[in-house]
Amino acid sequence: MNEWMEQVSKYRKEIIEDTQNFLRIKSVLDESEASVTAPFGNGINEALEFLLKKGSSEGFQVKNVDGYAGHIEMGQGEEIVGILCHVDVVPEGDGWTSDPFGAEIREGKIFARGAIDDKGPTIAAFYAMKIVKEMNLPLSKRVRMIIGTDEESDWQCVAHYFKHEEMPAVGFAPDADFPIIYAEKGIVDFDLVQNHEVLKEEQESKLISFQSGRRYNMVPDFAEAKMKVAGIHTSFVEQFNEYLSVNGYIGKAILLDTLCILQVEGKSAHAMEPNLGKNAAICLAGFLNQYKWDQKADEFLSFIVSYFSEDSRGKCLGIGFEDDISGALTLNVGKVSYSNHSDGVIGLNMRYPVTNDITKTREQIQKVCEEHSFSLHNFSDSPPHHVAKDHPLIQTLQKVYVEQTGQDADLISIGGGTYARSLKNGVAFGPLFPGREDVAHQKDEHIFIDDLLKATAIYAQAISELAK
Repeated sequence: MNEWMEQVSKYRKEIIEDTQNFLRIKSVLDESEASVTAPFGNGINEALEFLLKKGSSEGFQVKNVDGYAGHIEMGQGEEIVGILCHVDVVPEGDGWTSDPFGAEIREGKIFARGAIDDKGPTIAAFYAMKIVKEMNLPLSKRVRMIIGTDEESDWQCVAHYFKHEEMPAVGFAPDADFPIIYAEKGIVDFDLVQNHEVLKEEQESKLISFQSGRRYNMVPDFAEAKMKVAGIHTSFVEQFNEYLSVNGYIGKAILLDTLCILQVEGKSAHAMEPNLGKNAAICLAGFLNQYKWDQKADEFLSFIVSYFSEDSRGKCLGIGFEDDISGALTLNVGKVSYSNHSDGVIGLNMRYPVTNDITKTREQIQKVCEEHSFSLHNFSDSPPHHVAKDHPLIQTLQKVYVEQTGQDADLISIGGGTYARSLKNGVAFGPLFPGREDVAHQKDEHIFIDDLLKATAIYAQAISELAK
């Protein structure tokens, strides 16, 4: 056991308990509860205050920046080493084995939404700071944990924070994979809106509604369609069940007096790799597209199937791209909303490579939309991020990782977006070790306790090396 793990072992019980208590706070965005002091809802604000109170009790300097963010700081010096974390989590989704906010321990793992993304590693980084502080190591820079509250949505938190606070010279975000994430793809959320005349009430419209998905950055694990029952017989239900079986999905058909409701259950996953999930919306659209509805519904369903079925790389749209730094462009159908009384909307999340020309990509999407009576809306772009391989930040973290693990510190790129891209010189650094399944945004999200402790030791050494 190295000296850093020896220090961590002294706090094993406290680290586990604090992680569990932190995870039990349901810190999901709730705009209905938004207030001046809690702009993203009470749960997220409670999680922010939890950390700030912990920091204050340990003798750190703390600051709450208008409820949008906060920081915990130690040390002296002109420059800041930043540790960028976030307390918000995505909605829990369905199909959990245990309470998604129960933080139950099974088989050496803590199960909860946010266990790996990002509350578990946030506690690891906090205890890393505590260990360095208590060891009285000489530091020439300040070390500041910056705590975001809106990372899983619109990043309003860091935008607000850096309007009022200093920008760290270097930093890392414990919110991805080990060894080191030196490149992150660009991230775009956008809507494709069907430009179709709303049907008059006297016109027949068998497909009444189609709803799926909660977030752009999640593969939707549930989809539901409602339709008139006229002409729908048991054979239709049998065909639906057979379709689900053939395609590896589960679901059910509900026949009511005036309605038939079809429901499909898929598998949630992070939008940075849609192929790890099973998109319930695309599945249900594929089944419905086999039948004749009204023109508006037919065009909407056909568009989904033609451009997104079995294609998460944008090739059908004509925007496929790949480079050696960050890999292939990915595309996730995250939200689908259709009604026979309003425009149909397809909400997408795109992750594009570092060298991709996003202007040309956007022009191609607009071209396809125009060909199919759709229009492009709400195009929100977070540009890609890349730190040179020979930067001192990367060299230092490589040294730490090799010494701690005895393994090569390969540089990798991801489709996910971390707070590291908020810094000019920032990288993502853990907590997911090589060989571990990435369960962020999935049901039964968890973190191995041994990994949590090992990450704490790595972060402690990294802090001491970067700030000395």
